[in-house]
Amino acid sequence: KTKESLHDHPIRCSQIFEASPEQQGLRVRVVLTNGIAGVGKTFSEQKFTLDWAQGLENQDLHLVLPLSFRELNLVKEQHYSLLELLHVFHPTLEKLTAEQLHVCKLLFILDGLDESRLALDFEKNQVVADVTQKKSVSVLLTNLIRGDLLPSALLWITSRPAAANHIPPSCVDRLTEVQGFTDDQKEEYFRRRFRDRGDVISRIISHIKASRSLHIMCEIPVFCWITATVLESMLSSKQRGELPKTLTDMYSHFLLVQTKRKQHKYGGGPQELTEADRELLLKLGQLAFEHLESGNIMFYSEDLEKCGLSVTDTSVYSGVCTEIFRRESVIFHKTVYCFVHLSVQEFLAAVYTVTPTRRQQEMVTLENP
Repeated sequence: KTKESLHDHPIRCSQIFEASPEQQGLRVRVVLTNGIAGVGKTFSEQKFTLDWAQGLENQDLHLVLPLSFRELNLVKEQHYSLLELLHVFHPTLEKLTAEQLHVCKLLFILDGLDESRLALDFEKNQVVADVTQKKSVSVLLTNLIRGDLLPSALLWITSRPAAANHIPPSCVDRLTEVQGFTDDQKEEYFRRRFRDRGDVISRIISHIKASRSLHIMCEIPVFCWITATVLESMLSSKQRGELPKTLTDMYSHFLLVQTKRKQHKYGGGPQELTEADRELLLKLGQLAFEHLESGNIMFYSEDLEKCGLSVTDTSVYSGVCTEIFRRESVIFHKTVYCFVHLSVQEFLAAVYTVTPTRRQQEMVTLENP
């Protein structure tokens, strides 16, 4: 669900550009949606786009044009016109002309402002009003958001809260927030996840409710998945002992569970971290720590190499790199990497900073969570 900050009432995604009763007569052109990592911002946009494509909602729009900042980062040094930029990211529109661009009702979706490595300068960037004029991607975006370039277009921008102030308030007509799961939705998630295991559902739900930190974090859908992964593994094995009650315990178990899955996939092996596992996790921790300091949550192959991680390491280390450290191919088939959730990046960064020599050390937190 989303809420409009000033009036505190829910808004359906399909109605996000409709004026509220207090805004009658005013046009909602730019919507900025914020929310913490993994709470469902991108999912909301995808649902909007799918409903439009299936002819269910917002059929007054001629085109919905998703552009993610993780992909725009890859062309930040290039110069395009807005029309050329659309041709690059949406090749099916290669026959779209400047004249058509002006008469169509367009919605640009700019996803992941917090992932941007572009220099968005709303005060000093020159004014561009021609969709065929070549400029840097950052100049095109600032003019698009300000309304100097293609003022008839609608824009929907998503961001984590810390980066939302990169867009001047004067450029935003509506500020909304994705709030995540309600208490009822948390329970529904686990009931659906374990629908064939009625014996454990009540135990899991009771355990989460008993831990304030876990219960709060389960507002985030991704954390529900992390919790379910850990508890399913523990309750399905012969492991004895208490279920994790703190975030540190939960993340420690999560890394261990994923490492065990890797070992099982590649021929079994000891059910504990090997020296190679520790070394690789510490390299990931170094990557996590150094990029937290610079505010980066998306990584490229050159970022990995600086921390001693090779692309081969990350592709074969199935457990960590499929479920903890994700990779995907974007525009120009260049691979980008990210941690499954910001809190996982923060946890690995913390492990890295407290490991005495940061090399070939026993990660006691992971082996004895």
